[in-house]
Amino acid sequence: MEAFKETLLSSFIVFENQLNGQKKSELHKLRQKAFEAFEKYGFPTRKDEDWKYTNLKPIIKHDYKIFHPKEQKLQLDEARKYFLSETDTYRIVFVDGYYASWLSLTTHHQYDICTFSALINRYPEIADEYVGKLINHGDSFTALNTAFAREGAYIFVPDNKIVDKPIEILHFTTPHALPAFQQPRSLLVLGKNSRATVIERHISLSANPVFTNSATEVFLHTGAILDHYKIQTDHYEASLIDNTVYQLQGYSVLNLTTASLGGKFVRNNPIVKLIEPMAEAHLWGLTKIDSSELADHHTSIEHIAPHCQSNELYKGIFGGRSTGIFNGKVYVAPHAQKTNAFQQNNNIVLSDKATVNTKPQLEIFANDVKCSHGCTVGQMDENAMFYLRQRGIAADKARALLLLAFAGEIVDKIQLPELRQYVKRIFNQKNHIDFDFDL
Repeated sequence: MEAFKETLLSSFIVFENQLNGQKKSELHKLRQKAFEAFEKYGFPTRKDEDWKYTNLKPIIKHDYKIFHPKEQKLQLDEARKYFLSETDTYRIVFVDGYYASWLSLTTHHQYDICTFSALINRYPEIADEYVGKLINHGDSFTALNTAFAREGAYIFVPDNKIVDKPIEILHFTTPHALPAFQQPRSLLVLGKNSRATVIERHISLSANPVFTNSATEVFLHTGAILDHYKIQTDHYEASLIDNTVYQLQGYSVLNLTTASLGGKFVRNNPIVKLIEPMAEAHLWGLTKIDSSELADHHTSIEHIAPHCQSNELYKGIFGGRSTGIFNGKVYVAPHAQKTNAFQQNNNIVLSDKATVNTKPQLEIFANDVKCSHGCTVGQMDENAMFYLRQRGIAADKARALLLLAFAGEIVDKIQLPELRQYVKRIFNQKNHIDFDFDL
């Protein structure tokens, strides 16, 4: 860990020297404070409560490249197969950490769908207003991301505007940049009574190690609605830490669906702050991993205002020597009366060598609320298997049907048909399912 930390320390000096006129900006002052925080805290270890089940050493042992040559040799034909082909979308595409204009479809008409670098250069007043206002630099990885904040997605939807088609955010890593350490930084702002759909993916095009440390700040103003999909289907040597903080004003709605279906190491840290009455947050998660993969979901929902609602359902299926972690915290402030909060984590273990650690938490300081939480960890239902086998269904098909039924509650939350079919297809491949009909 110390070797990688020293690499980052020296790299930050190089990074600063490349900024030219940005050194005096408010953003760079934020970068410097963030890097000082990282120097102070370093990388977390298993002695830290939030990381007690997660060992970082195998992830950061590689000699990652902090800066990559701007080769960008990815061609449209190669990238096209990862796009939604049947759905008309906007696209913000990055290759090895750099914006790929020839693969992207952006706009500044009615709303801004472009890049974080465009935000810094063209809209510095918006950057000063929003960037760094939600991210907590007490966390090592968010501090590190802020320190090196340079590129990512920027979406700004003005009041009373509905984005006419979904927005894809794709991060490609090519073999030219490996072993790669990527740090995308994004900002999403939805004005009053606006609406957008965002699909976020990280794609590695090689079997070499890749480590992505992503951070996103999301502001939903009064009455805004965001459908946010995080589809994580990367290869075995890819690692991802995703920190996303959402701030919801009154009557706004967040629908967050996370599908973690691949990657050596995946950690999702969504934080949702409901700061005004009548805000709603719905978090749905599906995990299916095998081998020695790890998926860690650390969620936090903060009910700061009264009359707000949150629903949280995460499901996991774990085979091989995989490790699943769920730590979900719901906080209800003293004045957040009439809160309605639900949290549930259900897991199926397919192997006696797989491990699941689950810790749902409620911290309630108000007395007029409806809050519940729970978790289950179990194996395949033998009675259900017996029932299906009695009806002439082969063992592998019976098992597949039960797993599909278990996952279906989450998959069906995906409103885009093509994306829903894609997640089903990856899920079926992970479970070696080959049906000749659609369930």
